[in-house]
Amino acid sequence: MARSEEAENFFHAVYSAVQEIPPGKVTSYGHIAKLIGTPERPRQVGICLKHLPVDTTERFHHDNVPWQRVINAKGAVSPRSQPAGARNQAAALEAEGVTVTTGALGELMVDFGEFGWFPRVLPSEEGQGLGDSDEDGEEGSGEDES
Repeated sequence: MARSEEAENFFHAVYSAVQEIPPGKVTSYGHIAKLIGTPERPRQVGICLKHLPVDTTERFHHDNVPWQRVINAKGAVSPRSQPAGARNQAAALEAEGVTVTTGALGELMVDFGEFGWFPRVLPSEEGQGLGDSDEDGEEGSGEDES
C-alpha cells in the first residue's frame, strides 16, 4: 500500500526509535510518540507496529524492530483481535528476561519500575543538543498515553 511521504517518515521514525529499546526493557506507545516529537500520537505508534512488515527484504521488519518491547501506558500488553497475539508478545518479552504477570482481570502486565525504559531523548540523539538521556527514568502517570 502506498503511503504519503509524511506517513512514510512517521513509520520510519517509529521503527527507528523502537530499534533503540534495549533487550529486556519495555516502553509505552506514548513514550515512543514523545521521543519522535509527536506526543499526541501514541495510537498511531501502535498502528505502525501493527503494520510492521514480516518480509525481511523490507528495511524495517518483524525481525529487526523489537515490536514486543512496546506496551501500553498502564504496563499492560495491549489486547488484540486475536487473543494469541498478546500471549505471543508476552512470550517474546519473557524470552528476553522480562517478567510478565497476569493481572486481576487476566491482563498481561510488566512492571515499569523494573523493566521500564524512558529516556528523555533517544540514545542516537544524545550529544546533538537535544538533552540528556535518563535510561531508567520513570514515566509520568501516562494518563494521556495509549
